Amino acid sequence: MKSLPNILTGGRLVLSLAVLVCLVAAGGWIPWIPFGDSTKLTLEAWAFIAFVVAALTDFFDGWLARRMNATSLLGAILDPIADKVLVVAALMGVLALGAGYAALPGGLILFREFSVSALREVLAPRGLKLPVTLFAKWKTTLQLTALGLILFLPAWSYFGLPCDPQLLQRGELLSHALLWFATAVTLWTGVEYALAARRALVKSLLL
Repeated sequence: MKSLPNILTGGRLVLSLAVLVCLVAAGGWIPWIPFGDSTKLTLEAWAFIAFVVAALTDFFDGWLARRMNATSLLGAILDPIADKVLVVAALMGVLALGAGYAALPGGLILFREFSVSALREVLAPRGLKLPVTLFAKWKTTLQLTALGLILFLPAWSYFGLPCDPQLLQRGELLSHALLWFATAVTLWTGVEYALAARRALVKSLLL
C-alpha cells in the first residue's frame, strides 16, 4: 500500500500523455486518422476528464504519502516532474486546438518551469536545495484550474449543457484571465526561486 502514492504519480504521467494525444487528434493533427465533429467533441471531453483526474492525483499522492508515512526519494523526484508534464501536455494540446491566445502565457510558464529546473540542477552538485514554497504550490493549483477551464469549454456541449453564446464567451474571458493570473504568479515564484538560489550560492561561497 505504501507504493500507492507513487502509483498515482505514475498514473498522472500516463494521463498526461492521454490528454496530449486526444487534443492533438481533436485538432486534426493526425492526418491519417480522419475524425468527424462528433468524434472531435468526444476526444475533447475525454481530454478534459483525463486532465481533471490527473490534476486530482496531484493532491492525493502527496496527501496519501504523508498520511501513510510513505514519502520516498522516488516520489519526491517524480511528483514535480509529473506536474510539469501535465501542464506541458495541456498547453501543447490547447495550442493544437488552435488556441493561439495561450501561446504567450504558455511560453512564459514553460520558460519559468524549465529555468527553475535548471537552477535546481546547478545547485544539486553543491548540496544546495530550493525547497518548494507554499506560493509555488498555489501556482500549480492556479495553472491546473486555468487549463482545466480552457479544456472544459470546447467540450461544453458533450456534457449536455446548453450552448449559450454569452455564457461561453464569459467562460472564455474568465479562462483567459485565469491563465494570465496563473502566468503572473508563476513568473513571480520564478523570481523568488532565482533570488533564493543566488543567496544560497553566495552563502556557499563564503563558507
